[in-house]
Amino acid sequence: MGLRWLALLFVGLILAVPTAAHAEDEPCRASAEQGCLTGTLDTGEEKLEGVDVLITPVDDKGAPKVGAEPTTVTTDETGRWSFPFTEAGRYQVEIVEDSLPDGVEALPSENKLLKGPGNSVVVNGQLGGLASGQPVILGIRSEDYQADSSDWDYFLQSSVNGLRLGLLLALASIGLSLIYGTTGLSNFAHAELLTMGGFTGYILVQNVGLPLWPAVALVTVICGAFGWVQDRGLWQPLRRRGLGIIQLMIVTIGMSLALQYVFQLIDTETIRVVTGIPESVDIGPVGITYQSIIAMVIATVLLIAVGFVLLRTRIGQATRAVADNPALAAASGIDVDRVIRLVWTVAAAFAGLAGVLYALVVNGVKWDSGLQILLLLFAAVTLGGLGTAFGALLGSLIIGYVVEVSPVFGMPSDFKYATALVILILLLLVRPQGLLGRPERIG
Repeated sequence: MGLRWLALLFVGLILAVPTAAHAEDEPCRASAEQGCLTGTLDTGEEKLEGVDVLITPVDDKGAPKVGAEPTTVTTDETGRWSFPFTEAGRYQVEIVEDSLPDGVEALPSENKLLKGPGNSVVVNGQLGGLASGQPVILGIRSEDYQADSSDWDYFLQSSVNGLRLGLLLALASIGLSLIYGTTGLSNFAHAELLTMGGFTGYILVQNVGLPLWPAVALVTVICGAFGWVQDRGLWQPLRRRGLGIIQLMIVTIGMSLALQYVFQLIDTETIRVVTGIPESVDIGPVGITYQSIIAMVIATVLLIAVGFVLLRTRIGQATRAVADNPALAAASGIDVDRVIRLVWTVAAAFAGLAGVLYALVVNGVKWDSGLQILLLLFAAVTLGGLGTAFGALLGSLIIGYVVEVSPVFGMPSDFKYATALVILILLLLVRPQGLLGRPERIG
């Protein structure tokens, strides 16, 4: 009864999302014969219309190519600009400063690898790739910019980003924690289901032509079915053969590697579920895309629903009983295999859903995206308490927030993930069972 209620809630939530939420203009669309450079000029207070952007083909040394003419494009009313090209190569992109409105100035790029002369950036234009084009970031700010105000805005923006990441991690890590709680298995292939969700969403939307949100619902069903097949065809037979946890863990590592090779066969580049530049809304100093808002709402509602099912329904009570003591649960009449299969199904479904939502909010997913998220998932479930769904939720929110906010306090962006792991280590030295885990007597 609880699972049926949860499924109906999810379907209703998906149907309630307006299809138009992802409708986007595509002035330039990449293909095998054409590439696109795109960008948006936004001071944070206003989107700049009528600003000229100069694109110049350059050689490997940064000098203008002989015989190649520079091209000027102009931003539209949303601040967007795009430049189609048919020849791959290096392009220097810069703002024509005379076209900027009063009170706005151009800034040099903060990316040392892309920085060109003045305020320009130099990018490698590629044919195909992202259907919406390669995003190019050009620095601008208001001349009345104040560092203190900007730091506070940066903190607020990072906090929202941290909440978003935490909710998506929670959606994926709850299943990972429940699998550990009911079987004792740490599933190293779990993060690949996030990649699977992103790739499946890409295929359904871009190749099959389904609308976005019905495709998201179908991704959830497909990944859930994959989880059911996993347990029915692999994990249950291995459990009945009496394989130990270490052997099963090695199997999950092998499955993770196998899935990564499958993803590489599909595409080795970054792929996007939806093409075009996502529409966004500014809430005070915080900018967020509509896709991110919808993803956060879906994750929040489903996490609340999971908590209700675990606490208030028979199937939830049975799941907690199996997690506490499988032998006693079986002796009391609970079908342990059925509960475990249900956990695998729901865990895979939620991981796939988290994957496609993650691909939407970060504008892309690669074959190794799951591998990059794996440590964050394990950090979240370990921090919250292994085997506890609510611990996974709490741990995910903490990890997501720390990862996104740590650069505000000076942590280099490349090391922000390490910050969360350091906090995990320090906490486990004090509380080895995690925040919500129960201490166990050994000996």
